[in-house]
Amino acid sequence: MIETPHQQAAESGASALLLLAHGSIDPQSQESTRALAHAVGLSQACRVEVAYLRHARPRARQVLRTLAETGHDRVVVVPLLLTSAFHARVDLPRALTDPPALVPVVTPVLGSSPEVPDERLIAALRRRLTELDVEFDAVVVAAAGSSDSDACSSVTAMASALGANLGLPCLAGFASTASPTAAEAVAQLRLAGARRVVVASYCFAPGLLFRRAADASTEAGAVGISEPLGDAPELVGLILERYREACDVQTGAGVSTEVL
Repeated sequence: MIETPHQQAAESGASALLLLAHGSIDPQSQESTRALAHAVGLSQACRVEVAYLRHARPRARQVLRTLAETGHDRVVVVPLLLTSAFHARVDLPRALTDPPALVPVVTPVLGSSPEVPDERLIAALRRRLTELDVEFDAVVVAAAGSSDSDACSSVTAMASALGANLGLPCLAGFASTASPTAAEAVAQLRLAGARRVVVASYCFAPGLLFRRAADASTEAGAVGISEPLGDAPELVGLILERYREACDVQTGAGVSTEVL
């Protein structure tokens, strides 16, 4: 359980918030997710828990069982996913199939749609780039990658929005599956005349796949790789908005596993 000052207030019939992450075998990924959960808990009087779809424990059913046993009757699941790709369409519903005793409300994934990139995610990416403390004249937004064209389009839209926000050339790059890779996008910007390209890590937490993409981008000439979004205040605000919207839906309307 994530310890917060509001832990006791979350018991006995109140709502709880479950952050459901993809998961990684990298221990730093789990540490980053727990830090995000702690930051959310500091800002909201509810119990905040973490579960994972793959590679790490606990899983969602286990956490939901614990919450039901400790007297919670309402749970909001916020998926820590940036696109509506395979993990959102398949892994997420599977993880919440036949929940034990407690049926949650599941919010949309946190990533932006292809048409309307979320301003808070843009601000969080910009915050992490600022923390690099290096000068740059072009950016690659590096995401996980997917065979889902809509998922890739949402990353491309985020790159365009971040570029417009910064007033700089900005391309999408992917860690796997889709093209171009982050390293290829770095090389493309350098061929177009950029001299100091940085990579904006469009992910919630570090992982082995992103480390490989970061290493390849550095070899391609990137002068800096930003930290993952982690516990950025803008991300905390977005999660809390999703949680409160879901609580409003739950009030007087029961609970549902149907995605809002």
